[in-house]
Amino acid sequence: MQTREEALTYGLSFPDTYQDAPFHDANWQLVRYTYNKKAFLWTYERDGFINLNVKVDPDNAYYWRRIYDAVIPGYHQNKDHWNTIILDGSIPEKDIKLMIAESYDLISDSPSKRIYEAVKKIPKGKVATYGQVASVAGDKNMARAVGNALHKNPDPSSIPCHRVVNAKGELAGQYAFGGAWKQGEILEAEGVEVKDGRVDLNKYQWKMDY
Repeated sequence: MQTREEALTYGLSFPDTYQDAPFHDANWQLVRYTYNKKAFLWTYERDGFINLNVKVDPDNAYYWRRIYDAVIPGYHQNKDHWNTIILDGSIPEKDIKLMIAESYDLISDSPSKRIYEAVKKIPKGKVATYGQVASVAGDKNMARAVGNALHKNPDPSSIPCHRVVNAKGELAGQYAFGGAWKQGEILEAEGVEVKDGRVDLNKYQWKMDY
């Protein structure tokens, strides 16, 4: 990711967001969360590069600055709570997206964070349905939101979205990280039997204690 357009497109892919240019200056283009109008992504050109300002948890702020020279304290913003990402090509796109996603979660009251925390609870060797995850996340009616959130999973290594199947135990044909065959491959490596693209829920469904 090296262009403003890519950053804005990704920011606008999150639910209930809109683009804004509040300073009557085309160089400053923001993405805000609709319900509280707070900006979680600021984009502007500075010193020949597109810069992004994103909100961070103070503990994560210094982590990102330590591992990437192109992440610096937030330009014109609180240095403990905001970072500036310089799009100079040195930061992997997955980490840029992760930082934007973290900013969105901090600014919004989106259910995405609750969904990710629910998925983390699914034990290895078990699966859960979208409806189960929605219930654990606090709203049994948001199964579709679970699918949308997992499609944008910012950290598959710690958020095991491959353990989520539909109400019939079927794998996700549009599994975002390699297709249904990849989801099945990961599940089988964890001891879950997959037959004809389906998991036996009677045997492998997570029995929740909540």
